[in-house]
Amino acid sequence: MQDSRRVWVFDLDDTLHDASSHIFPIMNKAMTQYIMETLDLDEQHAFELRKHYWRIYGATLKGLMRHHGVDPYHFLCETHDNMDLENMVTEIKQLRHCIKRLKGRKVIFTNAPMNYAIRVLDTLGINDLFSLVFSVESTKFHPKPSVRGFKQLLRAINAEAKDCVMLEDNLPALMTAKRLGMKTIWISRKLKKPNFVDLRLNNVLALTHSRI
Repeated sequence: MQDSRRVWVFDLDDTLHDASSHIFPIMNKAMTQYIMETLDLDEQHAFELRKHYWRIYGATLKGLMRHHGVDPYHFLCETHDNMDLENMVTEIKQLRHCIKRLKGRKVIFTNAPMNYAIRVLDTLGINDLFSLVFSVESTKFHPKPSVRGFKQLLRAINAEAKDCVMLEDNLPALMTAKRLGMKTIWISRKLKKPNFVDLRLNNVLALTHSRI
């Protein structure tokens, strides 16, 4: 593959930065609270429903839209806009250098909302390195691992799947990427690599020493 045609498709949370430690606990609590208030459920049932929809659809929002008619923009605003991201996102040394040295276009493909994604990228100091941020709104609310969301991304970047390399912590998303013909890099500390993953890295900085 010629470098000029290559497109590096980066997930955001738990791929380019650690969201699990500080952000996801607060975000998940906000989602559970939203479900409690919107569907008049107690905390335990709301928690279980949130997890169920995440497992089934890859995003809690998709289940809430499909089964309960929830307004996606209201949900995203209530669950993402009030976080103090500037003090929650941990700066990663050498991250900018690592991404900048990659030959080809770089894009973000995230199930997070646009405003949240831009704030995280700005805090990390890497927003300008990406030619496109493709958020859950961009997919018309068909988030990863939905094939529809992936195909919308490919149309938006005017690229073929075989020219793309997907970097992602979520295996179902990587499975879709591989099925479409992308190369796949799994960001994970787990040692056992599924056969639809081309390369496993402990963190995105390890790209500096890898070839794919």
